Amino acid sequence: MDSGSNSKSQRPSVSSDEPVRLSKLMAEKGLCSRREADHYIEKGMVYVNGQRITVLGTKVDPQSRITLDTRALESQKNLATILLNKPIGYVSAQPEDDYEPAVRLIKPETHFGDQKRKLETRHFDGLAVAGRLDIDSQGLLIFTQDGRFAKKLVGENSEIEKEYLVRVQGVLPQEKLELLRHGLSLDGKKLKPAQVSWQNEDQLKMILKEGRKRQIRRMCEAVGLKVIGLKRVRVGKIKLGNLPEGQWRFLEDNETVD
Repeated sequence: MDSGSNSKSQRPSVSSDEPVRLSKLMAEKGLCSRREADHYIEKGMVYVNGQRITVLGTKVDPQSRITLDTRALESQKNLATILLNKPIGYVSAQPEDDYEPAVRLIKPETHFGDQKRKLETRHFDGLAVAGRLDIDSQGLLIFTQDGRFAKKLVGENSEIEKEYLVRVQGVLPQEKLELLRHGLSLDGKKLKPAQVSWQNEDQLKMILKEGRKRQIRRMCEAVGLKVIGLKRVRVGKIKLGNLPEGQWRFLEDNETVD
């Protein structure tokens, strides 16, 4: 199959002239994930400056024109993204200490809402969490097969907002509230500014643009608060909404994260 007018291409804006691994360059430029890139290369779906590349590990000029053929584009359209309302007690990724992974909640009987699109075995191929929640946290957990979508959510340069409702115990004077908003560091690295406000007498709304390990709990501990409940309710423009706890739905075609 040729790299005709229906294909998708990307011209890198990399300054270095050193050859780089093709799959790495494709991922950096948002064409797909590295795993997907390797698959497309093996199947002969990738062109560099019009030449089909089929050898894994091929290195190319960073300024090369990379093109995906129509088969790759069609496969990307069929990649699934799944939204789950994770309950407390489930781990986001691999099982640990006999706890169940949240992905086990994704099954036909817990499918919420529109049933026109059915869950299939293929939807679990390469399905991965994009932004974890601690075992003792609940709310919106996103699984996706799409490496481009995952990079938007958790990539190093991601600016996507994550909104949480945080139930706390303790006293928070105004100066410490301001510190929560900006001024704290974790592990020797300064945190990005956060939006923090009271929802009611014991619940904060916190909006972050990063997601370090147990970040919210550690932020609250740093200002003398104890977190007794944490729920993620939004990622970018995607809201938890009325999705019941322990149930899931597909991301709709008209939904975007940014």
